[in-house]
Amino acid sequence: MRVAQVYSHMNGLEYLLVHRARLWEEIQAVIRGVDAEAHRVKESREKSMMGRFLYSPKHLNRSFDDAFTLEGWKAATARYWVTDDVALIRRTVTLPAEAQKQEILAAGKRAILSYNQTDFVKDRIAVEVQFGKYAFVAYDLFVKHMAFYVADAIDVGVEILPMKEMQSHMSSGPGYYEGELYNVIRQGRGVPAVPLVLIGVAS
Repeated sequence: MRVAQVYSHMNGLEYLLVHRARLWEEIQAVIRGVDAEAHRVKESREKSMMGRFLYSPKHLNRSFDDAFTLEGWKAATARYWVTDDVALIRRTVTLPAEAQKQEILAAGKRAILSYNQTDFVKDRIAVEVQFGKYAFVAYDLFVKHMAFYVADAIDVGVEILPMKEMQSHMSSGPGYYEGELYNVIRQGRGVPAVPLVLIGVAS
């Protein structure tokens, strides 16, 4: 596969180039090492694409999993505690997880454990490979990466998405680079408030 487009949100790419250049090269090497055509194995059942073989998101994800794991990237979890009190959440959101719990309990409220898990983390950089439903991409960009950033577990979140040209050869549903780029830019320059790198890939 190839990197077709890259968008840097809040200087995410610039941070990688200056502070984690080796990891940026590693991410690009993993992408180049995935043979997308080898994963065109899903026979379409949709009327408009009947009989055509499409890229299998499941197979593509597995290939990325294997490649990133081989390079020492690991899944990670960011835990935090939530409650029903807005002011209390504002007070605790930037605290470490255990301090969040204690503060909520001290206020006489119920502390509810919650968490986010990301695909790959290495040296404070998180990578999500997203060939799934489009709603998952928004969750990655506006919730997952933010949760890890606020927890001080990462400095940059990286999202790998298919370009529209590739997505059109997948079954309906996956998000694609151009659409998610629009969603990020529409929010304004400071939202989400986490440095990101969006990567559009193609075969």
